[in-house]
Amino acid sequence: MFVIAAVGNFIAMLDSTTVNLALYPMSVDLHVSMSQIQWVMIAYMLVLTVFLPFFGKLGDIFPKNKLYAVGFTLFALGAFLNTTAGNFTHLVIYRCIEAIGASIMLSNAQAIIAGIFKKERRGKALGLNGCIIAIGGMSGPALGGILINAFGWHSVFFPCIPFAIAGAYYSWKMLPHGVKTKRENFKFDYKGFLYFTVSLFALLLAISEGHTWGWSSLRIIALGVITLVFGGLFYFRDHKINYPLINFSLFAIKPFTFGNLAVMTSYMAMFTNSILLPFFLQEILHYNPLVTGLLILPYSVTLSVIAPVSGRLSGKYGSRYLTLAGPIVFIIALILFTIYDKNVQMWQIVAASGIMGVGNGLFQSPSNNAIMTSVRKEEFGIASGILALSRNMGNILGVAVTITLFETFKKLFLEAGKVYDIAFLTSYRVTMGFGILFGLFCLGFAFVAYRKNSNAA
Repeated sequence: MFVIAAVGNFIAMLDSTTVNLALYPMSVDLHVSMSQIQWVMIAYMLVLTVFLPFFGKLGDIFPKNKLYAVGFTLFALGAFLNTTAGNFTHLVIYRCIEAIGASIMLSNAQAIIAGIFKKERRGKALGLNGCIIAIGGMSGPALGGILINAFGWHSVFFPCIPFAIAGAYYSWKMLPHGVKTKRENFKFDYKGFLYFTVSLFALLLAISEGHTWGWSSLRIIALGVITLVFGGLFYFRDHKINYPLINFSLFAIKPFTFGNLAVMTSYMAMFTNSILLPFFLQEILHYNPLVTGLLILPYSVTLSVIAPVSGRLSGKYGSRYLTLAGPIVFIIALILFTIYDKNVQMWQIVAASGIMGVGNGLFQSPSNNAIMTSVRKEEFGIASGILALSRNMGNILGVAVTITLFETFKKLFLEAGKVYDIAFLTSYRVTMGFGILFGLFCLGFAFVAYRKNSNAA
């Protein structure tokens, strides 16, 4: 059962890292700008994120074998359709289909793992899960580079298909068939789901298009109002009903609340680098996709080594010091990336990527373990959904904010008369500075979440 849950995370990471690498050739081939091509990532993560609470709820009333099998099947279908995408619109639509499948799997994965294992073994299992995710990430850049070089960007979606098909088969055969909640007692907050979706979409659209439409334009102001109104409606509604989409009472638990904030800001920091680095390597240093993938590879290698060790240590000794060490280490890596220019050597990129992986490996497994340990066992399902929600909110905001800042600064520097390469590099460094800021927020949230008197520490 652990392997099946982990495979879902594995193919999600494999898909993510190969698509990150393919964004630049996609934008060239489909004749769209960098700000437009980001929607290949944002649409995927937006759909994945807004459905997490819904599928987390369904996981309590439908047999997990059937639900997981459907998730894997939809993921395989979306991945296959991506290989046929002939234009930007079709690609975004097919990515949304893929995202629904990923949402089904990710909304329940942590709950399955946390429910199977206890205490130290839970930390070890979450660490091993982190290792499997890292292997997916490790395989993605190198495999993606080879495929893009040989067959074009469409081919990066092929590797996930056989894994997803196998996952669907074994989910149906091996995962639990029973359910804890009777289906007739199931209630879902459809109005809250609508409010949540509209608010999140308006926020992301405003962040993504603000530099194009103008931050003081009527459209951006309207989107801001929509975000606040529907966000407020969602918050107040979920406080009134007894079957809320998100159980806000869990946020009274300090390790849970600040732990999720730390996870979200850690992903914002990570995505600042993971989105911009492939563009820097291909557009400024003129490396081909294969070399680009190999230079990113050390991140996943070090992450795969560190994650299981830190997960095991967190289960035995607590999460506090590991969750503080992680952000410090990946902030150092982000600082290194900000000082690189056109003369940077390959070994310097390899070193910074490796350090980034060490930092993330130190942080993620102990943080996940502490968050899940801070709630009661009967709350594992909703806690897993909220943790996945925090992680994907970090992904979405990381992509949207990074691209928006980068494009805004690049436009300003070009208008100021700088040549393209200088404008690109200056924008890259300034935007990476915001990644460092997100890392500092992560460090602060982790410090508050896992104090020595915290149960999660």
